[in-house]
Amino acid sequence: MILFKLPVKLTLLLLSAIAAGVLWQQAQLNVLALSRIDPVPETRAMVAEERYADAADYLDFFMAYDYVNQDPAARALRAEIEAVRDSVSYQAGKLAEGLFDGTSDETIGNLASVATDFFVIGDIRDLAKQGINYAQGEDVDEVVTALASIGLVATAAQLGSGAATVGTAGAAAPTVAASTTAKGSVIILKTARKLGKLPPWLGKALIKGAKTVKQTKKLDAVTDLFGDVYRLAKTRGGLTLLSKTTDAASLRRMAKLADIFGDQTATLYRIGGTSFVRTAQRAGDLGVDSIKVAATYGKGGLQVLDKVGALKFAKFTARGSKMVYKGNVIQVFARLFVNVPDWVLYLLVALGAFVWVPWRWLGRLRRLATRKHTSRSLAPSDHPARLCD
Repeated sequence: MILFKLPVKLTLLLLSAIAAGVLWQQAQLNVLALSRIDPVPETRAMVAEERYADAADYLDFFMAYDYVNQDPAARALRAEIEAVRDSVSYQAGKLAEGLFDGTSDETIGNLASVATDFFVIGDIRDLAKQGINYAQGEDVDEVVTALASIGLVATAAQLGSGAATVGTAGAAAPTVAASTTAKGSVIILKTARKLGKLPPWLGKALIKGAKTVKQTKKLDAVTDLFGDVYRLAKTRGGLTLLSKTTDAASLRRMAKLADIFGDQTATLYRIGGTSFVRTAQRAGDLGVDSIKVAATYGKGGLQVLDKVGALKFAKFTARGSKMVYKGNVIQVFARLFVNVPDWVLYLLVALGAFVWVPWRWLGRLRRLATRKHTSRSLAPSDHPARLCD
């Protein structure tokens, strides 16, 4: 039989040994198969689209690690981005965006947008625009109208509760905080709507909530929802994070991640997507810094961290960084075997064991045992038969 020829047996033995080693060191191979992200190409693509704020956030995340901050190309690109963002013409353009459109991806534009919205100007402006659309027979944005209506009620609540706070020595302060949270939430939600980043489920919830607010003149119907939105509003890239939510529960999870990872949350989500969300929910066990390091390896890094834990991940990545100096042979080997299904590896181990079992000797032993048993059966009895009288 071909399986029992020596060259084939030796080959199967080798494959079986490799498969056993892969199964034994699977966690380490998963880490060794990873490669760190080079952020320069992605950053250049953002710069080409004139998304300088996004480009800066993305590149700055990786600049915290030596393999990037020692790269001349990354340092030059960062300087280029900073030069553009610091220019007077760029800042003036972003200021105009905030004042006239109520949207901006830069701090100065956001401050201008916040100023107009906080002082009723923005809500009146938006209601006026929708009123003109209605009068001209054009489509009316119900979500923007709902937000502007809630904004007016929140402004009135701010003014009323502010006066009450003075008269009650601060007893009405919680009401002031609630109305301020509502105003901040209205601002970010209106911006999200204009940029097409308001998820459909939230638009429906706002229209429903606005009707209740209008009837009761109170913000209770949207307090919980706006509380989570406001937590995202304080985070860079909050609109992107908001756009990825699917319901109130996912909004609550995203707000919690924003509390933990701060202004790097949007970048981490950009890198890892749902893998980041899943792994980040174990931040208490895995550690925030471990998750950030794993993200420099992309989705695969976050998945492996979630699988092997922080200690093994740190140990294996440290070992892998030392192996880099010896070339990428080990990484190629790891990538070759890490994607092989487990059932294939177990099959190779079993096959290697099967062909090296000494079946011939086992057969001889079985035949020898059979012969002995037969001999005993045919041998004369130790007790002679009695003769009958």
